[in-house]
Amino acid sequence: MTTKKIKLQHLIPVLMVFFVMSFADLVGTGVDELKQSANTPRYILQLIPFVAFIWFFLLSVPVGIWQDKIGKKKVLNVGILITAIGLFVPIFGNTLPVILIAFALLGIGNTIIQVSANPLLVDIVPSDKASSYMSFSQFLKSIGSMIGPFVAAVIGPKLAVLFGDTSGEGTWRYGLYLFGFIAFLSWAWLASVKVEESSSDSGGATLSSCFKLLKNKYVLMMVMGIFLVVGIDVAMNSNIGNFLEQKIGIDAETAKYGKSMYFFAKMIGTFVGAILLTKFVPRKFLVGSSILAIIALTALVFTTGEVAAWILIFIVSLGISNIFPLIFSITVGKMPERSNEISGLMMMAISGGAIIPFIVGLAMDIWLPAGIFVLVVCAVYLLFLGLINKEK
Repeated sequence: MTTKKIKLQHLIPVLMVFFVMSFADLVGTGVDELKQSANTPRYILQLIPFVAFIWFFLLSVPVGIWQDKIGKKKVLNVGILITAIGLFVPIFGNTLPVILIAFALLGIGNTIIQVSANPLLVDIVPSDKASSYMSFSQFLKSIGSMIGPFVAAVIGPKLAVLFGDTSGEGTWRYGLYLFGFIAFLSWAWLASVKVEESSSDSGGATLSSCFKLLKNKYVLMMVMGIFLVVGIDVAMNSNIGNFLEQKIGIDAETAKYGKSMYFFAKMIGTFVGAILLTKFVPRKFLVGSSILAIIALTALVFTTGEVAAWILIFIVSLGISNIFPLIFSITVGKMPERSNEISGLMMMAISGGAIIPFIVGLAMDIWLPAGIFVLVVCAVYLLFLGLINKEK
């Protein structure tokens, strides 16, 4: 068996797609910016992450079947193009309906990208290095997630002035236009290269084979784990600004950077995790990560100090950062012959990013710490997954 050689002219444009993938994390910025410009209840603003992430539930499995027919690269480029278009929709205004349409398109594009990018990356790297490259791709995604709020809050207004917009209202949207331009570049670059893709020897995944797999209790529990960990991730992104402002008393402008702190820690976590996972058993790493997240989230409920709050946000992100790839790799490792179906179901479960933030936002409106308690319960379930895998 010959070792597959990595071709940089193929690898770099595919890796760039993971940076584009991070643009969906701008949902938190959309929530914060509209909160300041409109007197809309917090739980209503959670419609923004809802319209962005519900598509994972609706489209993941059909997209997986579609790419099996026409190829991963073609489907991936469709996703990038839809993402780029969505980032330019806010040209039509800084109102909730316009932003909802923009993030709905961003969510559709991101769903397609998530389903196609990982298997395409696996196709172009040696099989024995696939996991390390997947971890590195998550590191690149974390960089985009981290700088997104800064680009919207700081670069956006500067670009607005550069283009003659001195209204001062909704200038954060110019940051979206910059990311839209980057997405168009990514689309053109990937379209220009020819990538050799693997093809399925079997009949491929079908709607029936995917959903029948949910009858397997183990698979169902692991898919639920993806639903909850993505829910925690997006809920922290879209609600942490409110929490810092309302509970800790941090001013609204500074509280926006709670997201940047969270994604900075996630960037470090994925990079360090990629190294540590070469030495530690994945299921033990899952247990340790879950315990770290539970402790930090619980402490966040009770903390009143600003410095402590920033530190705890950082630690929560470190705990959560590697759980998605851990659950994915553990599950596929148990049932490699059903990897296509499992992949579709796991991507579908990313819709947790649409549901959990809405529940958290509603809970925070009733009683501020209650939203964090929801996340603690989710993290306890992730610990349970680590423990049951330890015994299997």
